[in-house]
Amino acid sequence: MKQSKITLTLSAAAVTATAITSTATAAPKCAKNGGKQRPNVIFILLDDAGYGDFGCYGQTKIQTPNIDAMAARGIRFTDMYAGAPVSAPSRCCLMTGLHSGHAQIRSNDEMTARGDVWSLNAMRESAELEGQYPLKEGTTTLATVMREAGYRTAMIGKWGLGGPTSNSTPTDMGFDYFYGYMCQRMAQCYYPQYLYNNKEREYTTNPAMELGDRLDAGANPYDAASYEKFKGDVYSPDAIYDQIVRFVDDNAQQEFFLMWTTTIPHSALTAPDEWVAKYVAQFGDEEPVYRGKGYFPTRYPKATYAAMISYLDHQIGKLVEHLKAKGLYDNTIIMVTSDNGPTHNAYTNTDWFDCAHPFRSDRGWTKRSLHEGGIRVPFIVSYGDKIKPTVSDHIGYFPDVMPTLCDIAGVDSPQNDGVSFLPTIKGRRQPKHEFLYWEFPKFKGGNGWLSVRMGRWKGLVEDVADGNTKMQLYDITSDPREEHDLAVENPEIVAAMWRAIAQSHTEIENPLFRLNIEYPAESLHKK
Repeated sequence: MKQSKITLTLSAAAVTATAITSTATAAPKCAKNGGKQRPNVIFILLDDAGYGDFGCYGQTKIQTPNIDAMAARGIRFTDMYAGAPVSAPSRCCLMTGLHSGHAQIRSNDEMTARGDVWSLNAMRESAELEGQYPLKEGTTTLATVMREAGYRTAMIGKWGLGGPTSNSTPTDMGFDYFYGYMCQRMAQCYYPQYLYNNKEREYTTNPAMELGDRLDAGANPYDAASYEKFKGDVYSPDAIYDQIVRFVDDNAQQEFFLMWTTTIPHSALTAPDEWVAKYVAQFGDEEPVYRGKGYFPTRYPKATYAAMISYLDHQIGKLVEHLKAKGLYDNTIIMVTSDNGPTHNAYTNTDWFDCAHPFRSDRGWTKRSLHEGGIRVPFIVSYGDKIKPTVSDHIGYFPDVMPTLCDIAGVDSPQNDGVSFLPTIKGRRQPKHEFLYWEFPKFKGGNGWLSVRMGRWKGLVEDVADGNTKMQLYDITSDPREEHDLAVENPEIVAAMWRAIAQSHTEIENPLFRLNIEYPAESLHKK
């Protein structure tokens, strides 16, 4: 890989200096810790990594030794879920502590009426084309509560909850510092023309590219040299990692909350050559992908996907060693998870890797669905040597992060839909959810979904937009692949789940997020 080169505008440099070196902190509000030093928190969020993409969750083809080591020394959750089956609503649930029946954002909305929002070059010319549907101004987020508690806050990676010209940028939503991609469409290019440093663009020397660019006419698709045009000097995961280390170093003497929202392993498939070569040696030659729409051609799609995850694992390992060298590791809680299940497209060999293992990994059962493969995610918590290594079957999801962080910070949590899992981290008795709830409107082939997890039971309703009210019911502990519908034999559980749906669903302004639910008369949903 070429050496990274970045050019800052004067305004961006000034913002960087202010954001990174400032040591001012707010006094903790409602602190319960009696003035004792509280742990730092690093929350690592992958993009489209499946439940089965790490070795500690059963992956056999991709090496993740550092993540596996964290799981072995910490807590590996088996029954944790994302907030939604696609990026923006899942991140909204995570950031606000509200499930998808209460959340402001319930699907991806690229706001296409603005113009050519899928053109990287058009977005470069007009920042108004960047970003997704925004959070409302003044929204309480993980960052606002942690900053008010006295923590230094940063998000480094991908945002995806508003564009640079909106009032919903990371620094508007409680982060003292942001570096990375404001827009999730931009994040599909790993050699970007620019990244954001707070609200200022930081331009790179990378060449201009467009999503969907093809190989040159006459280029040999089996020759790796034909793919050099899709590379540049600045590989965004490297630039992002550098800023993570810098933030840690500059805030080593104070409590900090850092969200590392990596774009790995979301397509387009892109990884350093030497890491791809390791997997080419392991997997052998393979067919390139160069005719698909939407992303960039890839000579070795299987090897590159594996290389992306292993490279991130390598960076996580480096960060752990850096924390140890700075004397911060034993007082830092690290959480590792993914925003939703694995994708299924022409570039990512989800079936071959069995990315959703032990759940179904085939099309229609992963990302964009409320099947287990779409929303059950890996979730690991590390806390130096302060916790007993555990495999936990506590049932939880992204809304739980809000109350958990508030408990860690020793402050009162705002109203939310979560249950703190700090008791599990501390090895204490853990309160449980009555149920978990998801809804997902009509989106890219899906026709509207509802789902409820209630103990060992999972209810699922598909084709909600067509007025379907037939619920499927699975004993998810004995039937994780959702193959045996037990709804007919358990009408009382089905009725209880319909009541949970009626209790959880609220109306929403954005028509793209609406889900007009019809309730079966026999559900007794008003009871």
